[in-house]
Amino acid sequence: MTRAPSRHRTARRRPARLAAAAAALALAAAALTLAAPARATPAPAPQAPARTAALPIGDLSTAVHNFLFSPGAVAGANDWNCKPTAAHPYPVVLAHGTLANAGANWVALAPTLANQGYCVYAFNYGMNHLSAGRVGGLTDIGDSAKQLGAFVDKVLAATGARKADIVGHSQGGMMPNFYLKRLGGAAKVRTLVGIAPSNHGTTLSGLLTLGKQMNALGFTNDILDATGLTGLKQQEAGSDFQKELWKDGDTVPGVRYVVIATRKDTVITPYTNGFLHGPGVTNITLQDQCPDDATGHAGLFLDGPTLQNVVNALGPQDPHFTPECRDYGPAL
Repeated sequence: MTRAPSRHRTARRRPARLAAAAAALALAAAALTLAAPARATPAPAPQAPARTAALPIGDLSTAVHNFLFSPGAVAGANDWNCKPTAAHPYPVVLAHGTLANAGANWVALAPTLANQGYCVYAFNYGMNHLSAGRVGGLTDIGDSAKQLGAFVDKVLAATGARKADIVGHSQGGMMPNFYLKRLGGAAKVRTLVGIAPSNHGTTLSGLLTLGKQMNALGFTNDILDATGLTGLKQQEAGSDFQKELWKDGDTVPGVRYVVIATRKDTVITPYTNGFLHGPGVTNITLQDQCPDDATGHAGLFLDGPTLQNVVNALGPQDPHFTPECRDYGPAL
């Protein structure tokens, strides 16, 4: 997302850092690497036999290319003729993060799941006049949840499945909770997997607290609303949106929840704000499994242990699963 700037100018820019930090898929990624070497295919947990012609697993350069030139399409997703199998009866819906899009966010997970025999679907949400057809997750999160609901209905109608699984990154891991809790989505979802989700908001390493103390946060939030960036404001820890969403607890009956977080997260802070509490919740800290994994918030979409945990959550659901500690994502 020289002379020191004035306090007021600094305060106005602080909440905007949510955008700058979360934009690593588009901005930091581009700066790091169109020349990034291809990553090895992450080793998922044991699943059904792979398809005959395995899809290639994308890397950072693939994500940058897709962000610019294929924002709505990614290898492995949106085969509307796909039919769930007995081994994988639930289609998987992927929800990207703030300032990202489906084409970029899912270059690794979509083909990984498709190669395992899943029916995989990805969509863009939260776009407005500033999006240029590429930058999602900007608008009101309640409206984005309605878009998710319409997409899940389309997936269930096409596949004939009774329920779907949802995997989301950052805002994409938090936003589905509004669908589950406020829009009746719990009846249509078996599992929600959040990758560094902004569930209980972020303090941006304390910058938002400082902004409040300087009486600058309200002014900046007004600007976010006026420019169509309400989705950024709603992810602030303690926002009115956060209070309303969680006032009746974190979970709803009948849904399994898995949260995957990294201690190296500098976007969702503290990183434990992503965790949920209640029946059916599994919270995973990557460094408890792989101490050397230095992957940051945005880089989790390419992180081998993260992808392995997602596959386990959707498939074997082994409570004692431990990923292979390799193919770490970038420290973004």
